[in-house]
Amino acid sequence: MAFETWLAFAAASMLLLIIPGPTVLMVISYSLSQGKRAAVASVTGVMLGDMFAITAALAGLGAVLATSAMLFQIMKYIGAAYLIYIGIKMWRTNSGVAAQVEMPVVPAKRIFRDTLLVTTFNPKGMLFFVAFLPQFVDQTQPVLTQFFILGLTFVTLGGINTLFWVSMAGGLRKVVNGPSTLKRLNKVGGTGLLGAGIFTALSGRVS
Repeated sequence: MAFETWLAFAAASMLLLIIPGPTVLMVISYSLSQGKRAAVASVTGVMLGDMFAITAALAGLGAVLATSAMLFQIMKYIGAAYLIYIGIKMWRTNSGVAAQVEMPVVPAKRIFRDTLLVTTFNPKGMLFFVAFLPQFVDQTQPVLTQFFILGLTFVTLGGINTLFWVSMAGGLRKVVNGPSTLKRLNKVGGTGLLGAGIFTALSGRVS
């Protein structure tokens, strides 16, 4: 694989990754309510989720999703339902609790689980990998090695992108560091996840 090809792939991946989606909304929501303690769990969850999605796509699941409307719809609705579930949980956090009470601590393993599942079970992500990665593969060179390099590049950039959003949200949290304000921000994040879940459920088959 030529260096120019890898560089083009990295640039295209970064452009796609910086567009906020359900995973980014979740990362921002957890960072606003939990601060820097959400960073490691979020980044690890997203990177591992991307790794699983790429592996599943290259193993053939992405091609199956592209041809099976029913399977695609099932995965899409599962992902949408999970987003809505998490959004409701975030929105209800501290409901009825006095403003001076601190925000409850969300276990790191739950943050990791949520970001992992939302990133992994995104059928459009798998279809994206199936359609996107092969365009940068040189058929005259070992294909598996190139897929590994491209996959590792995407996962790494995904982790960097997640860390960026965590840092941005963490900085905002310092500016508005007050229990009542954080509670409202948590509800805003929950509302965003609810909207993302509803949008995912109602969206077309493939964007």
